[in-house]
Amino acid sequence: MGFPPPSPLLLGLLVLQGALRPLRGDLVFVPSFIRMSGPAVSATLVGGTEDVTVTLAALQAEAGVLPGPACGLPPSNETAAWSLATTPAVNSLEVTVRWKGGPCSSSETEPVPESPCLVQTLLVSAAHNATCLAHLLIQVEIYANSSLTPHASENATVIPNQVYQPLGPCPCNLTAGACDIRCCCDQECSAEGRELFAQSCLGGVFGGDVSPLFDQLCSAGVAQQVPDWFPWLCVQSPLANSPFLGYFYHGSVSQRPRAASQVHLYAEPKDSSHFGYKQGDPIMTLDKAYLTVPQVSLAGQCMQNAPVAFLQNFDVRCTTHLEAYQERDGIINTKIRNGTVGGIVTPKVTYEEATDLGKYISTTETLLGNGSAPRNVTVEEHYVFRWNNNTISEVNVRVIRAEVSASWKGTMTQRFTVQFLSYNSGDEKEYSGNPGYQLGRPVRALNTDRLNNVTSLSVWQPAGRGLCTSATVRPILFGEDASSGCLLEVGIRENCTALRENAVERLSSLIQATHVAMRGNSDYSDLSDGWLEIIRVDAPGAGADPPTSASGICLDVPAQLSVRVLIAEAGAVQGLIQQEILGVETRFSTVNWQYQCGLTCEDKAGLLPLGVSVRFIKIPAQPPRPRTRFQINFTEYDCTRNEVCWPQLLYPLTRYYQGEPYSQCVAKGLLLAWFLLLAAFLSNPWTRIRQA
Repeated sequence: MGFPPPSPLLLGLLVLQGALRPLRGDLVFVPSFIRMSGPAVSATLVGGTEDVTVTLAALQAEAGVLPGPACGLPPSNETAAWSLATTPAVNSLEVTVRWKGGPCSSSETEPVPESPCLVQTLLVSAAHNATCLAHLLIQVEIYANSSLTPHASENATVIPNQVYQPLGPCPCNLTAGACDIRCCCDQECSAEGRELFAQSCLGGVFGGDVSPLFDQLCSAGVAQQVPDWFPWLCVQSPLANSPFLGYFYHGSVSQRPRAASQVHLYAEPKDSSHFGYKQGDPIMTLDKAYLTVPQVSLAGQCMQNAPVAFLQNFDVRCTTHLEAYQERDGIINTKIRNGTVGGIVTPKVTYEEATDLGKYISTTETLLGNGSAPRNVTVEEHYVFRWNNNTISEVNVRVIRAEVSASWKGTMTQRFTVQFLSYNSGDEKEYSGNPGYQLGRPVRALNTDRLNNVTSLSVWQPAGRGLCTSATVRPILFGEDASSGCLLEVGIRENCTALRENAVERLSSLIQATHVAMRGNSDYSDLSDGWLEIIRVDAPGAGADPPTSASGICLDVPAQLSVRVLIAEAGAVQGLIQQEILGVETRFSTVNWQYQCGLTCEDKAGLLPLGVSVRFIKIPAQPPRPRTRFQINFTEYDCTRNEVCWPQLLYPLTRYYQGEPYSQCVAKGLLLAWFLLLAAFLSNPWTRIRQA
């Protein structure tokens, strides 16, 4: 195929531009000129496109002059390899010109030409009743490597790992057997073709353009305006071995690792139960599997198959949909390894029926077809492990189940608890510290007004809609501030006196105790063993309600319970700080409640928020020592004001260090001083003195 010289073709385009001046009408192609290098191009015909005919014609450039456009011409043989498709849109017409293939298809053995294999000029015309309204000029230049019928190969190209085998000095060479545009290091590009993009090569080693060399290369020399230490931090490497490729390789082929298909992805659980459990070890079953109980991850999602760790208690709640609920494998047939060789513990499982489904299930919809049989679901599972040293002596499981209708559709809240108790302790005598409290352990409490005097201080843990009628409670943990609440339903005609009594009753139900333990190991049976009476500040009396005619307003309603716990450090046992409780105070706060109406006050229940807050306040166990005149005048020696504290230069030998007993610190310090003295005595100066 012959190609017109560039100058006459450019002259023809200029002549055509004058011929294709704006025509009469509202139609126009956007864009009006397209340079086509692929198999298809598209343009939009904007304006009144009703009863508009779109045709395609080929223009012949003879002696550099293009003929004037004409509409309504029949398609010629030169447009047989082209297809014209129109897609109507809102006040526009999408026009697509596609090449059907043809002379640019080349075989794999055929050399790739540097010049285009197809050069043609197409004219798309829009006419109405043989009147030309708009024109689109398409200049076609298609190369062989953009063929519509490429020869696909079933053999995938395997790129070697750069750690074990060099990838090559030209990473931008992506197409085999063809020249990649802007890749200066592609050896398949001829010198004439490389000159077309010599000024716009891909930068850096990715484009093969390693000039100038990167500064970290030692052979590049010292660059200008660099710090003094820069020459000491350079890389001695050939140009083909670049850090920008991702890895450094050693220049030789190493033994490759095993293939991914040969690597076992499943690893057997680590079993350490034959020699006793350590804190944090997973508890194993007889069939070499982990004992799993649903737990909540750090992201907040419920993990159904989370292993149970030895001596780690937890109390979690998981929310699931009733229609997606699946029953877990029961523990009744599970055998647990007790921590000795061949030792097995069989869990004792007891089942109970739930009395109040409102605490667990929030039904939002009832499906049709009530003829389905009801099903049983598990709402609570409580595990109690008895342990002795590093073994498990007994496992008790209490499962609470509920019967629900198969037609219910809503959410269900499940509770799972795991508790480790010493083999010689009762269910209610588990210590919270010995002797001082441990962080995160429940605050021990007593109620001397009833026979079973063991109780606890609690806060709400709402579930479902957050109503007080369905809220559960959890114990107050030592050292952890907490704030929770629930919603109390109140009617517009609620009696204010009854509302105050109801609110006080629900808030007081959280603190059903008269005494708290001063220490974590105070004896429940001996009231004189460090038990402190709770200081209660009663709710203020509201007196008689004001004679108001408006309903839905109640004054001085107790709505907030504040629990303040005073704690202090009471010494140390074997270097560990011991903390104890000095006092507990409860106080009510009141609010003025008013029924919230919309446009009209309807006889519906309003919501009164009730809240409880717990705050641990640390106070000094004894008044601080007065500052000396030296500390007042010379503040640079004050450890509380400066980063450098000279009085604590020998920190392990001072009273400030509490990681170990003071006697052990002194003994280790004297041993270290003896070694230093011995090393100094055996050094070179002392050897010369002995020889003299």
